[in-house]
Amino acid sequence: MLESNSKALRPGTVLHIKKIGESAINHIDFGEENGHEWVDLGLSVKWATCNVGASSPSDYGSYFAWGEISIKENYGRSNYKWGQAKYNRADGRLFLDMSDDAARTNWGGRWRMPTDEEFDELESNCTYTWTTQGGKNGYKVTSRKNGNSIFLPAAGFRADTSVYSAGSYGYFWSSFLYTGNPTLAYGLYFDSSNFGMYGSRRYYGLPVRPVTE
Repeated sequence: MLESNSKALRPGTVLHIKKIGESAINHIDFGEENGHEWVDLGLSVKWATCNVGASSPSDYGSYFAWGEISIKENYGRSNYKWGQAKYNRADGRLFLDMSDDAARTNWGGRWRMPTDEEFDELESNCTYTWTTQGGKNGYKVTSRKNGNSIFLPAAGFRADTSVYSAGSYGYFWSSFLYTGNPTLAYGLYFDSSNFGMYGSRRYYGLPVRPVTE
């Protein structure tokens, strides 16, 4: 993100001045959108520092079924909002509508859930260090473009009324339907030795890490 007017900077923003020939541009590495912090990893979007519902980068935050915007007690097939009524491939909807996007509806502003391509971009342009932050296991994801980083906690997932695999596995929703099987949606998956995309049952509860333009 390029800013030419320093008056637009929020308090606490870290500012770097980079010389390009005779000119200089202000490059903002950290900032806020609608009250929530983001980090510039030098990619096509800015990544939030925390999950939706979290109070710190290491906090697991809230778990959402894909296409649902509120938390609930039970994450099962029988009480999943959409079933095959929407996002069923036949209706042509491959990406979540903004009204069904947990990042946009909970955080507002320009926040939204990442696309599968944005997760691929994150995977391709960063290095990953399995570590502990705030007492929680997860990955420090560091940009190879500018050295900035985010922390993704291994928050596990929710099924029925329980949380599974917290501390060992991480799962994060994308906004993209798994086209080979519309009962699934794409998400980021990782453990201490793997990091990549996968298809998850849409009624499972997964964390959401928002992005903004």
